[in-house]
Amino acid sequence: MTERAATTTRARWMPSPAVAGAIVVGVVGVAAAFVMSRFEPALVGIPLLLCAAWDWDRRPAAVETPGRPETTEDAAPAPTEARVDAVDITTAVTTHAGGDGDAAGRVGGAAIDILVAASATQRPDALHLRLGLGGAAPVDAVVTPRAAAELRSAVPIVHSGPQRVAAVEVRAIGADAAWVSLPSDEAVVERVVRPRRAPLRSLPLPARLLGLTGQHISTRPGNGGEFRDIDLFHPGDRLRRIDWKATARAGRGADLYVRRTTATSDAAVHLVLDARDDVSAVVADWPRAYPRPAVSSLDLAREAASSLAAAYTGAADRVGFDDLGEPRRVLPPRAGARHRERVLRAIEATAANGAPFTRVRSPRLAPGSIVFVLSTFLDDQPVALALTWRATGHRVIAVDVLPARDGRELPARDRLALRAIELERALRLEQLQAGGVELLVWQDPALREAALRALASGPGRVSGRGRR
Repeated sequence: MTERAATTTRARWMPSPAVAGAIVVGVVGVAAAFVMSRFEPALVGIPLLLCAAWDWDRRPAAVETPGRPETTEDAAPAPTEARVDAVDITTAVTTHAGGDGDAAGRVGGAAIDILVAASATQRPDALHLRLGLGGAAPVDAVVTPRAAAELRSAVPIVHSGPQRVAAVEVRAIGADAAWVSLPSDEAVVERVVRPRRAPLRSLPLPARLLGLTGQHISTRPGNGGEFRDIDLFHPGDRLRRIDWKATARAGRGADLYVRRTTATSDAAVHLVLDARDDVSAVVADWPRAYPRPAVSSLDLAREAASSLAAAYTGAADRVGFDDLGEPRRVLPPRAGARHRERVLRAIEATAANGAPFTRVRSPRLAPGSIVFVLSTFLDDQPVALALTWRATGHRVIAVDVLPARDGRELPARDRLALRAIELERALRLEQLQAGGVELLVWQDPALREAALRALASGPGRVSGRGRR
């Protein structure tokens, strides 16, 4: 897959600080020579002024812009301008062994090759590039125009979701760095990386199934399920369901008996993702603008939501999605392949908005649904919503997506603060469990599968073709 991002700008040339400094120092040196009647300061100032005059004479020529009015003698002189060609970025994604990610939730196994081609029509001596690759801090590089046309770099994919793969700015540098242009428009390449999907063998179900179609065994009589009982024939029963052996054993010629089965039903599943914050596994990087590559809470949340959505839609269940950080991104629970793709795209596009958002009113849910609240539970809002939904009769499962914390680089004061945060979070999780909310820790695959099996067997149900 190849993407291109290009930008073209007309940059205004201006003297560099070196030229301005040479003029100031030269004038001061010549003035000091006259005042002190000594020639030594003039030996410093005169060469600087000559160099500044030489650089001024070699300033880049202006480029005529089509449709621009000509300059008259009375009008102010137009600023000197030159055209700087487009910064051209080509990206190619190559997926290596490992597929969408590893067991730890990282999206590793893919990389993006970046080719940067930058040039300028004025043939400057050098180009100043500012490169931002992946989530790392921007780096500055001064290269020749030939080298700038063939810059290559490989950017590993560490996180899922929307991300800026590369951002490039360029400005031209004239002879002896005496003249520089303003930076060009930023050329940006952005991608939405799909999260890894974990295979799920066990799926928890609501306490009551209210749907009319699906693959799960219901408790009410109907068609398509397992044997329920034998009952007398009633108006509306199908003739093909008459059990002639049971009728013959009864010995009543006027009474007919039918075999009744349980109906199959579907479940309504709500995935509520708390995308108001995104914290890394390295605690020391929490306040940093450019954290080091490590699995983050939103990586685990996208993986969990995508895995649950794919598994439930594969079982013909109705799946809905809600983002606590973006109230406009709400998808009601529905079934079907198109709705499945809409839910997966909404999960992939989820990103931390950087601003806290508090719901005044809890999102509306379908009756008798099961709710998965995917959050780090670092504040009280997801706890309050989960307890509210549980009090209204829904089955609620809190999915803990906070990665294992690495606080080895923290000073003693910050380690104490982290301990206080973890104690508050532990109290919130205990409050959830005391209120009837079940807990699922997502990061560890072995513990996750065991927890899903336990959740699928209660309360009183298993998923798929299991029995009550």
